[in-house]
Amino acid sequence: MLTASDIVAEVGMALGLDAKKSEVHGFSQRGGVVESHVRWGKRVGAPLGEKGNIDYLLAFELMESARWIEFLKPGGTVIVNRQRILPMSATVGDALYPSDEAIDQALRVVTTKIVYVDGLEVATDLGNKNLANTVLLGALARVMEVDPEVWLDVIVKRVPHKYIEQNKQAFWAGRMGEKVPS
Repeated sequence: MLTASDIVAEVGMALGLDAKKSEVHGFSQRGGVVESHVRWGKRVGAPLGEKGNIDYLLAFELMESARWIEFLKPGGTVIVNRQRILPMSATVGDALYPSDEAIDQALRVVTTKIVYVDGLEVATDLGNKNLANTVLLGALARVMEVDPEVWLDVIVKRVPHKYIEQNKQAFWAGRMGEKVPS
């Protein structure tokens, strides 16, 4: 997620906008939540988005979309990776992971603009499950209607050279099946 948020911030700067980013690692090394806020605009004061005011929510895990939906402005867009990562409370405790329907209902309280992405499945089909985040960035790029070449230029600068072609494929796959231009 941290590389993905770096990419989003750098795309904003490549568009000539002011961009600010903030991240909270929490207990990420023990399976906890990592959150990142990226803000673009002509002038951005603070890096943190305010609840009820963000335009796009990118959730790398299914339940996290519902956890953070309160940040999305009414009618904003949420892009949700269908991947489920069961928290410790559900794997060793009595907590239940919510159903897909319950999560969808929670999202629809705020918006009908929901894009579900099978990021892990697409990435696995491409031969590298670590490409799931790039698949999600492709989906985000499509709904934001930002020139894909801007995204690709930043991705090429941010990923290790040996993974550039795989990341390009993952980005285009996230743009809902578009093929890599020749």
